[in-house]
Amino acid sequence: MKTVNRVDAVLDAALLAGEAPGHPPRLAAAMRHAVFPGGARIRPQLCLAVASACGEGASDIAAASAAAIELLHCASLVHDDLPCFDDADLRRGKPAVHKAFDERLAVLAGDALIVMAFEVLGRGAAAQPQRLSALLRIVGAAVGTPHGISAGQAWECEPALDLAQYQRAKTGALFAGATMAGAAAAGYEPAPWRPLGEGLGEAYQVADDIRDVFGNPDELGKPVGQDAAHQRPNAVHALGLDGAIDRLEALVAAAAESIPLCPGRRALRLRIIEEAQRFLPKKLRRAA
Repeated sequence: MKTVNRVDAVLDAALLAGEAPGHPPRLAAAMRHAVFPGGARIRPQLCLAVASACGEGASDIAAASAAAIELLHCASLVHDDLPCFDDADLRRGKPAVHKAFDERLAVLAGDALIVMAFEVLGRGAAAQPQRLSALLRIVGAAVGTPHGISAGQAWECEPALDLAQYQRAKTGALFAGATMAGAAAAGYEPAPWRPLGEGLGEAYQVADDIRDVFGNPDELGKPVGQDAAHQRPNAVHALGLDGAIDRLEALVAAAAESIPLCPGRRALRLRIIEEAQRFLPKKLRRAA
């Protein structure tokens, strides 16, 4: 089974479990709307790729870790789109959850997806409970405070924004969580895998800045020009297009070189360099 299909199967099973008799049907529908159809599933694929490079990509605990990461990502998108933040009408080519349902259900759906992530992780680790403690710490740190995605969103509420902290928390934290969770799910020490995730997270943020300026909203499935509209920092505005692409490529190269020793190091390195080109709109991709 392809990695994306495997993650989707775990996500679907988790959502079905929340649709037991007596559930609030509109909340369940809002949660499913937030998760399916999915985007590129970059973070769970990264989690499984690391677990596979460490020799355990096919285990239930690896799939659960990847699905938990994706549920947290989906929850963050639901909250990010709310009128109090980006006030975005579209997400993944369809109405944002608060537009398809309402703001109350969007808040509750995001909250429920966060809780569901930890439920999925707990069930998936049943056969290897000795690895669960590390995974809970990794995933919790990626989404919480002081440096997780909640903290990243909170930087937008501060009178003075620390750009490095903002980008590291809002984007990099969940990428670092993905690489570290993949390693921990395979029984490896997770800390050496943080630089890979942080580097790719920063690269993805630069690519997202480029897409926000030069992307097509129909292709992206979300509005563009959001950074300018909300007066947020953007790599293209700071470095120019060529400078931003150079920065993206340098970050990806450094991240790929940071991969710790493991059985699948070479294959993972090549895959990361190849996949990173897909971060950019097609018209901006450089020849290898």
